[in-house]
Amino acid sequence: MASHELIRKLEETIENIPDFPIPGIQFKDISPVFLDSKLYEEVIADLAAVSRGKVDAVCGIESRGYLFGIAIAVALEVPFILIRKAGKLPPPVISEKYDLEYGSAVIETREGQIKPGQRILIHDDLLATGGTTEAAAKLVEKQGAAVAQFSFLIGLTSLKGEEKLKKFNAEVYHILEY
Repeated sequence: MASHELIRKLEETIENIPDFPIPGIQFKDISPVFLDSKLYEEVIADLAAVSRGKVDAVCGIESRGYLFGIAIAVALEVPFILIRKAGKLPPPVISEKYDLEYGSAVIETREGQIKPGQRILIHDDLLATGGTTEAAAKLVEKQGAAVAQFSFLIGLTSLKGEEKLKKFNAEVYHILEY
């Protein structure tokens, strides 16, 4: 859905940082997007347009999923729900454990904020291996809601994160693909 012009602007703005945080990684620094308020507005308009009329709430994954997710929810006039690392939200919470390359992690959301039957958009800045996003989707389903969509600014297609999300039968959208 993104226009060629928006894609071009983002590709010119997002910085590629080689060998960060470790050798061999090509880090995509999205922070320059926030220096251009008009570009940020264009990104939000694009992300919101994909979801308009299709979702009842937006869940953002800590922490970079909040950078765009809150604005998407405001543009759609729907609630925004925080998905946070374990221990950051007051009880009662619903938790989901997931595996990392070395070890595991837990994400949580406040009990009762996601309502049964809601259609949920899960947003994060970037889709890589998909582990955290898959856990977020399981967290949504545990509460009787359905994941209607996933959205990202960037999709790193070579890492095959989208494969982990297929089981949720939800639309996956990203503006940029690397």
